[in-house]
Amino acid sequence: MTDEQIKAVVLRVLGNIAPEAELDQLDPAVDLREQLDLDSMDILNLMIGIHDATGVDIPEADYPHMASLNDAVAYLRSRVPGA
Repeated sequence: MTDEQIKAVVLRVLGNIAPEAELDQLDPAVDLREQLDLDSMDILNLMIGIHDATGVDIPEADYPHMASLNDAVAYLRSRVPGA
């Protein structure tokens, strides 16, 4: 997967969690919790959705490494098969 494909997966999952969000307005360097007002359940659902879409296990200890869109892409880049 390319970085753009990984980004698209994360955005698709985010769209399911926060359908009212304008995802094209996201600043990829800013914390997703702050930008989208996500709570801990939303973050858990985000990680589950990314796991379902990519097959990558994301341990809870690594959630801080997925804080922003850029962080998520960087984290997943080395873990997604074929990335």
